[in-house]
Amino acid sequence: MAGIVGYGAYIPKYRIKTAEIAKVWGEEPERIEKGLGIIEKAVGGLDEDTSTISTMAALDALKRAGINPKKLGALYVGSESHPYAVKPTATIVAEAIGATPNLTAADLEFACKAGTAGLQIILSMVDSKMIEYGMTVGADTAQGRPGDALEYSAASGGAAFITGPEKESLAVVEDSFSFTTDTPDFWRRQGAEYPSHGGRFTGGPAYFKHVLSATKGLLEKTGTKISDYDYFVFHQPNAKFPKQAAKKLEIPAEKLKDGLVVPVVGNTYSGATLLGLSAILDVAKPGQRILATSFGSGAGSDSFSIRVTDGIEEKRGKASSVKSYLEDKRYIDYATYLKYRKKLKI
Repeated sequence: MAGIVGYGAYIPKYRIKTAEIAKVWGEEPERIEKGLGIIEKAVGGLDEDTSTISTMAALDALKRAGINPKKLGALYVGSESHPYAVKPTATIVAEAIGATPNLTAADLEFACKAGTAGLQIILSMVDSKMIEYGMTVGADTAQGRPGDALEYSAASGGAAFITGPEKESLAVVEDSFSFTTDTPDFWRRQGAEYPSHGGRFTGGPAYFKHVLSATKGLLEKTGTKISDYDYFVFHQPNAKFPKQAAKKLEIPAEKLKDGLVVPVVGNTYSGATLLGLSAILDVAKPGQRILATSFGSGAGSDSFSIRVTDGIEEKRGKASSVKSYLEDKRYIDYATYLKYRKKLKI
């Protein structure tokens, strides 16, 4: 059985409060914060994009795994904000971390679940003995049109996971289940700078249908129940949706809180579920189980049953925790935010 042998996260230090954005557009800060449950979001700096965020997360994952990057047989980067329309991010990351040219690499795109799609791929490749180790990254510098509702949540950040032999793992992925339909809730056409969304349609027919279906499908496939898991993490476009999904599944609120980082990070799109999972792995104990379910608009969800092993204790302290990234922050104003995210057009 393939396992997770290393993981790493990266969150830019710059933050902007949702109240600062609301002030510019004449909105009531309290209403925005209450509606989304987001207090502030992470903003990539002038020199940060999906490739740099992916590289930083990948380096931390390698520290925890304790392996030579040349042993990686596959590297996939999931994102919807790749820096180039034609030129893979994965090759940039592979070169930056010192991986061998003898590997398969590609960029993945499935809205916010491209990172977990990559996790399924590399788990299968390791399990089949096609490769010894593989890496997937979920990272984004999410786009939101100025004045649009997405601007309050679209954030920057990501996480990387390395899979390898079970005997070296810090957590074993026991099984996975996916649920996918053609649901047009969120899209960005070729050449468009900002995405469009279906407003309230993104809730019931999109997020909840897929997250709940994938989670229930995994429980049925594995013969497990909610009480068998100690932690849950769902894709977090805001703080409201994951909590509502947990309530529908009768999951106790305390089992969700450790992975719910969106209130102080924002929605990191392809990085969101993996970032929440990283935060849980920072605190989970050997023998505990985690259920993680992603969501990507368009639409689909990947759900995973994960069991933490004894290896977690030794590997956890070898790289920066999600908490350390959350605490290292510098607030910026709206004008600086526009500059950093290159929203000013001349």
